[in-house]
Amino acid sequence: MSIAETIDIPARAPLVPPAPPRAPENMGPFGRMALMRKSAIDTWGQRAYEDDIVKGRFFGHASFILNAPDDIRHVLVDNYENYTRTPAGIRVLRPMLGEGLLLAEGRAWKHQRRTLAPAFTPRAVSTLIPHMLSAIDETVAELHKVQGTVDLREVMQRMTLEIAGRTMFSTGMARHGRALRDFVIDYGMNLARPHFLDLLLPLGWPTPQDISRHFFRKRWTRFVAMLIAERRAAGKLEGAPPRDLFDLMVAARDPETNDAFSDAQLGDQVATMILAGHETTATALFWALYLLALDPETQDRVAAEAHAAGDGAGFEALKFTRAVIDETMRLYPPAFLIARAAAGPDSLGGEAVVKNDVILIAPWLLHRHERLWEQPNAFMPDRFMPGAPAPDRYAYLPFGVGARVCIGAHFALVEATLALAKLVGAFRVELDEIEPVLPIGIVTTQPDRSPKFRISRR
Repeated sequence: MSIAETIDIPARAPLVPPAPPRAPENMGPFGRMALMRKSAIDTWGQRAYEDDIVKGRFFGHASFILNAPDDIRHVLVDNYENYTRTPAGIRVLRPMLGEGLLLAEGRAWKHQRRTLAPAFTPRAVSTLIPHMLSAIDETVAELHKVQGTVDLREVMQRMTLEIAGRTMFSTGMARHGRALRDFVIDYGMNLARPHFLDLLLPLGWPTPQDISRHFFRKRWTRFVAMLIAERRAAGKLEGAPPRDLFDLMVAARDPETNDAFSDAQLGDQVATMILAGHETTATALFWALYLLALDPETQDRVAAEAHAAGDGAGFEALKFTRAVIDETMRLYPPAFLIARAAAGPDSLGGEAVVKNDVILIAPWLLHRHERLWEQPNAFMPDRFMPGAPAPDRYAYLPFGVGARVCIGAHFALVEATLALAKLVGAFRVELDEIEPVLPIGIVTTQPDRSPKFRISRR
């Protein structure tokens, strides 16, 4: 039985948002590479949305796209130590994230994961909710002043960056937010797109892009060190409980070794948490608002729930709003691709895997797979309401799965759900243009442009 066969589908036809065309099956590697420079999502053909495994070749190595939940569990859970990040993935992410939790491997990763875990428990996240709400309420107040159209993508980026700053450092990002966004935009526009040599050369052989990334990293690490120095200068009251993530991270100790983070490790963790946290949540909120603008009836259900729950509503009370976030991340998973390289031989779906073969697990494909979902391209939040059949754990991966599941998943869900309820509870959101917005896959599932919205008070 498919995931959604027992869902009560609304009498009206569900919204099917615009999506990019699927690539021709006979496309060669250079044509695929040209498309990848624009958007990895555009490189997948119809078979990738239908088959359990799609085998191909890419620059001398076999590649496997996995859509069968059992194979995905094998790679990400049962035998995860045999599958490491690809050289191209490391080249693209390391200049921004260093050796932080997202990129660390082996013993370094285990040390970081054990040390950080207490800072992201639901209990710890609950202490950070006032920081989230203060930034969300300020955003709502600013939007009340808007006349005419507004770029909600830019507003979501500023709001989630403000939340990241307050939850990390207990201070807003008024002084440094523009500089931080400039770093993110500069890197995304100029250095995050893989070039031919990034894919072809071994990791130890620098490409021209790597040289540019090296100089970017030097500027970026100086900036992060400055943020940390300012926060340290603010200090912490003796005996007071931790007030933000920085306090929690400084106080954190590996439960097995009692080791704290070094200054370099702390800098990489701060960069990872601020960047991975604010950019992915802003993207998810943009897509949620876009979908609700296209689907006014569902938008009204979110608003009704927000009003019924009241201004002090907690995350747990916003069940339909949470379902909208879940369905948004199914259709537009912020992390659209998990790429791994085999460290040794294995077998997947009856196919032999050898060292350096490339394994692709694409939430974009998996979440729209025609054998796993009823009406896979439709926007149907009721799939995720209490009482609906739960999706297979390995068919829905907005935050990954297994040992390397996103440590900030609960934080992100709380933030996005509270923000969407507050925004849609306060405003009716409509698009000011009819041209469709299409997703592009670079580092996250981004819109191809920032459309203009009109908002009006409810």
